[in-house]
Amino acid sequence: MATHDELGFSSRAIHVGSEPDPTTGAVVPPIYATSTYKQDGIGGLRGGYEYSRSGNPTRTALESCVAALEGGERGFAFASGLAAEDTILRALLRPGDHVVVPSDAYGGTYRLINRVVRPWGVEHSIAAIADVDAVRAAVRPHTRLIWLETPTNPLLGIADIEAIAGVAREAGALLVVDNTFATSYLQQPLALGADVVVHSTTKYAGGHSDVVGGAVVVAPGAVTAGGESVSEAIAFHQNAMGAVAGPFDAWLVLRGLKTLAVRMERHCDNAEAVVAFLAGHPGVTAVHYPGLPDHPNHEVAVRQMSRFGGMVSFRVRGGEDVAAKVVGETALWTLGESLGGVESLIEHPGRMTHASVAGTALEVPADLIRLSVGIEDVEDLIADLRQALDRLT
Repeated sequence: MATHDELGFSSRAIHVGSEPDPTTGAVVPPIYATSTYKQDGIGGLRGGYEYSRSGNPTRTALESCVAALEGGERGFAFASGLAAEDTILRALLRPGDHVVVPSDAYGGTYRLINRVVRPWGVEHSIAAIADVDAVRAAVRPHTRLIWLETPTNPLLGIADIEAIAGVAREAGALLVVDNTFATSYLQQPLALGADVVVHSTTKYAGGHSDVVGGAVVVAPGAVTAGGESVSEAIAFHQNAMGAVAGPFDAWLVLRGLKTLAVRMERHCDNAEAVVAFLAGHPGVTAVHYPGLPDHPNHEVAVRQMSRFGGMVSFRVRGGEDVAAKVVGETALWTLGESLGGVESLIEHPGRMTHASVAGTALEVPADLIRLSVGIEDVEDLIADLRQALDRLT
């Protein structure tokens, strides 16, 4: 029998953490809806479980699976993507430290860093992460983290993970990569030199818009500048802060991961067809998608991604008012925040997901529309976009 490391992606997604139950033979892990566990004498723990904030078998199954999919030494499951991010920041930074942040970042991430972590005493600089030299120039003597999204949200920028990992090593800093848009199926940041990967498992990992969660995976042997194990630091703060995934949420994400590979192939197929349509529509002034040959970092995307994902953004003729009207005129595309589910979503980042960065260096174009391309019949998706764009642009 092959070891987990020797199995292909889909085999790991289906089997790691989901081994048949040794007592009943059940092929699906149970939901351990328990808060505490019987001890066989004081400290006599069965399987190491004492209290479900500290550990729960269903959560352990998910954590084992996400670690295997990212090629990490240890995985951690959280109540949300932002809970995962907050735990990373609290575990790996101290007052007086500095972090480099992407100029095109998810609004919630920047809000967390700027309005929660900065008052705690952690400084940050903003850098265009598509430019390795700009990232290097943003590093300070007390930089302890470089934070990347690639592709970025919402402009689909691409960072060269391997090159920026080199910048981080030169600075004695850790590299954290938000892999939510690409997923572990399309991109493997740890293999490219990242120290930590973070996901909102609400998105593609869960895949069905029915759960909120987050995950962190740590590279084998990753240590802080002070020599502390990154895994041990995350584990301590996960337990101490307590924003863990509940057993039912963990079970839903684990179920979603089993079909991640086949879903991502359909997301990518559909996104490529939608991009081709948008690129030829007279009401569209720009399309942002790393699979396009004229994308500024297309060659980097080709090198580090197997395909280019299901997220697309585009700008429309007529400005903000037209963009806001277009997102309200579709029938099959649902106007809503979030992304990565089987259904297609459309939104106006400037007024919705990225409203919190309005007036900052991270403000997004007012005429921008973001699409999360689902797995419906792509002809129906294109027809729906066409009627909205034809009517309003």
